[in-house]
Parts: sequence; C-alpha cells; structure tokens
Amino acid sequence: MKKISKYKVDSWILIILLLFALLSIITISSAEKLLPSDMSGLFIKQLLWYGLGFLLAYFIMFIGNDYIYKNTWIFYWIGVALLFLLLLFGTPINNAKCWFTIPKIGTFQPSEFMKIILIITLATMIHKFNDKYPSPSIKDEFFFLIRVGFVVMLPGILTFLEPDTGVVLIYLIITLVMLFVSSIRYRWFAIAFGILGIAIASVLIIHSIDGDLFIKLFGTDFFLRVDRLLDWSDKSGFQLENGMSAIGAGGMIGFGLGKTPIYFPEPQTDFIFAVFGSNFGFLGTTILLSLILVFDIRIILIALKNDNNINKYVIAGIVGMLIYQQFQNIGMTVGLMPITGITLPFISYGGSSLLSYMIMAGIIFNISNETIRFTNKKRRK
Repeated sequence: MKKISKYKVDSWILIILLLFALLSIITISSAEKLLPSDMSGLFIKQLLWYGLGFLLAYFIMFIGNDYIYKNTWIFYWIGVALLFLLLLFGTPINNAKCWFTIPKIGTFQPSEFMKIILIITLATMIHKFNDKYPSPSIKDEFFFLIRVGFVVMLPGILTFLEPDTGVVLIYLIITLVMLFVSSIRYRWFAIAFGILGIAIASVLIIHSIDGDLFIKLFGTDFFLRVDRLLDWSDKSGFQLENGMSAIGAGGMIGFGLGKTPIYFPEPQTDFIFAVFGSNFGFLGTTILLSLILVFDIRIILIALKNDNNINKYVIAGIVGMLIYQQFQNIGMTVGLMPITGITLPFISYGGSSLLSYMIMAGIIFNISNETIRFTNKKRRK
C-alpha cells in the first residue's frame, strides 16, 4: 500500500503560488522604474522573501496544524504584545507606526501576522463552543459573541491607533465570515449590521455637516482618513487618476515590462495592479485574475472535502481575508472601491505580508494533506 507523505502538497496551490512569485517579482521589477533610486533592488528582496516564505511554509507543515491549534492563545498574546509595543517603539513612516525597523533587514509589520493569528484563534473558539453547545441557546450565543468581540477588539483598537484602518477592516471581515459559517443564528448578523450601519451613517453625517465638530469628537487624523475614503466616490485624487490612466492606456497587450507610461505613488504595493495592467494589458490582467480565481476556488474545495470543522473555520477565515483583499486592492485601483492601502496578496511587495501569506499556505497544505489521507482511508475501507 502506497504511503502518503506527511509533506505532500496540493499541486494546484503550489503551481499557482510559483506563478504568483514569478508575476510578483517581474512586476515589482517594473514598478522600480517609478521609484526613486534609493529604493532599487526591491524585486531581489521579494525573491528572497519568497524563498524564505516557502521555507516557512515547509516549517509549518513540519510542526503540523495541531501544534498551532493547541498553542493559539500563546500566539494571540504575543501578537497583541507586539501591537502594543509598536505604539511605543515603532518606526514612524508616513505618520503611522505600523512597523518595527530591523537593522540591515528591513521593517516588520506585526498586524500582518495578527490577521493569521486571529483566524486561528477564532477557529479554535468557534470549534470549542460548538463542541460544548451542540444546540446553544440565545444566551449561550450572546456571551460567546461577547468573548469573540473582546478577542477581536483588542488587536483592532491597537491596530487602529497605529493607524492602520485597512487592516482593522480585514479583522472585521475575517470575524464576520467565520461567524457566518459557524452555524450561529443569523439574527445576530442583522443586529450587528444594523448597529454598524447606524454608526457609519452618524459618522458620515457629522463629517459632512460640521467638520470642526467631527475633529473635536474624533480628532484630525480620523477626519483625514474619512476624507481619503470618500475621495474615491468622485474618482478624484492624483494616485487614483494616474493609476486608472496607466491601466486604460495598456490596451489589449500592454506596453511591455518596465514601460509604465505614467507615474503614480506606491506602484510596488498598493497600486501594483496598475503596473501589471499597464505592462501586460487586458490579456495579462485576465490571466492574473484567472489565477486568483482558481486559487481561491481550490482552497474552498479543500475545505469542502475536509471533515474537520476547525479546518473548515480556518479556511473560511483565510478565504474571506483573501477575497476581500483581492477585491479591495483591485477595486480601489480601478475606482470601484475607496483607497485603503490594502495590498494584493502574493503580488504586492512586502516581507511581513508575504511571510504571513506563506504561513497561511503551509496551513492550507496541512489541511489538504489531511484531506488526501482521509480520502484514501475511506477508499481502502
């Protein structure tokens, strides 16, 4: 009988990850044409981050998901501690303390890893709650949601204070998606969306009617963040206008690698899709979007074939995070969504974000391997 290797990986996921790596490196190389000379060599760094990322994914496969699930609270409190220390000792970049500076290496962004930690923590909580209460009462669910709210609120507040509103939104998306698949009563979502809608409407009304009152209540920084979010509604702003122009000018096949015709800020991170679109045109972006779609669908299929509920919750959080970031990043580049500074997973430049995604990949590989073992065991029976 053929033995299934502990380190067997899903070939579809692996092939697409390798293609993502290739597309990321060549697009970042092209983006460097729009950057100052002191930021040269980013594509080499991205290559190194990808190499380290694959090693990290292998390490996750080596220790196994069970180890991660058992120690989730240790990871959670380490993540929270890092976010707190960031406010005290973080390096200010563009008026935000989102990074620690590591000499001769670069920057480290704890919130990127907190996204994965939060997924694992919530999956563990949901799994234990469903095991303890197969048919929970409304009271049981209410107190469970209070605990979930605290777990999400703590890193959420710390991340908001950096400030990094985009990542806070990701925390909320992760939480909503995971709770939605947890079999909790849907009335809680109606209540949550109702409260959230009232809060957002109140903030926007105050912002539009009396700017001075808004600043007194929420501060200048939050006023500017809301302003930035609202800029997209009339497609205004130098970055957005130039990014859209670069994509539109790309036509069917693009201008070719390294030939982005117009400058816009953050081409290597937030607006990487604009660089790709201008270089490779409609055909290139169609291929990239197809790879993203197949990648997401493959992950969902892995969850559907797995019989372990905690794995299903983990993948629900991962898929929710990925789809939101993909839609948000591409959408803000073409003017469909507000600009929030959210990067395109696996494509945008960034060591912390890429390593966090490769941790996620290692977790997915473990789940797919478990599914293969379970399927083969059923066939032998």
